[in-house]
Amino acid sequence: MSITPFQALACPLDGKPLSWSDSVWRCSDGHSFDIAKQGYVNLLPVQQKRSHDPGDSKAMVAARQRFLGAGHYQPIAEAVSNAVLSHAEVQAVGNPPFSCLDAGCGEGYYLRQLADAATNTQPLSLMGLDISKWAVLAAAKQDNKQAPLSSWVVGSNAHLPVQTETLDCVLCMFGFPVLSEFARVLRTGGVLLQVEAGPNHLRELREVIYPTLKPERSTETEVLEGFTHHSSERVSYSLALNGSDAIADLLAMTPHLYRASAEGRARAAALEMLSVTVDVRVVICTKI
Repeated sequence: MSITPFQALACPLDGKPLSWSDSVWRCSDGHSFDIAKQGYVNLLPVQQKRSHDPGDSKAMVAARQRFLGAGHYQPIAEAVSNAVLSHAEVQAVGNPPFSCLDAGCGEGYYLRQLADAATNTQPLSLMGLDISKWAVLAAAKQDNKQAPLSSWVVGSNAHLPVQTETLDCVLCMFGFPVLSEFARVLRTGGVLLQVEAGPNHLRELREVIYPTLKPERSTETEVLEGFTHHSSERVSYSLALNGSDAIADLLAMTPHLYRASAEGRARAAALEMLSVTVDVRVVICTKI
């Protein structure tokens, strides 16, 4: 199985193609971006930042790394990998590698799982992007510097530093989709795969930290402009968390950490055991 880092990057300042040489990405206008010693490149210019240190904090990234590394979301990773690889296999032998971007890659768990699941399929070309430098740093540190599986990039979904119509697949895992950008970078017939929280996702944790739960949103599949719905799959199972550390890591890697009151966080911190429902939808759409 051949896995290579995705190379069709674009300058975040002028959108022109970037070329790689001597550990530097450069565009024809002379803008240059150094590859850090850990193996990632920062393509998030200051004018695209809404804060000094956007995205997940170092502590949140560490919590996610521990939680995902324990295998708690392995069934989700398997469903995503199977879906991506089934699309990759459709491409005839001899075609360019099947290119896939994880838009909001965090510390790279899902791309690593995809690489591990790939065996005799079409060659893959991978890229992980996140607005959090701490997430991308953690992802790059876990990669093999001699044979990296992905291009690791600090960047924004709102301004993807990717050349137009160069991707076969975009993953958006519990993230912030920017459909206009996803449509721009995908080839016609390319796949957008979104993992979305279902109505019962982490319900038991939410019942602990909130006084009442909001009414659930409709589970009907949205019609996305520029895309057509291909398929949907539900992944649902019960997860037993033993120990306050695992519960704290789960809370820390979700938006609920900031949405909950101090009292709600204290109730969660007092728990030594929690059985929670994992309930997500894997929704696949095709670019028209």
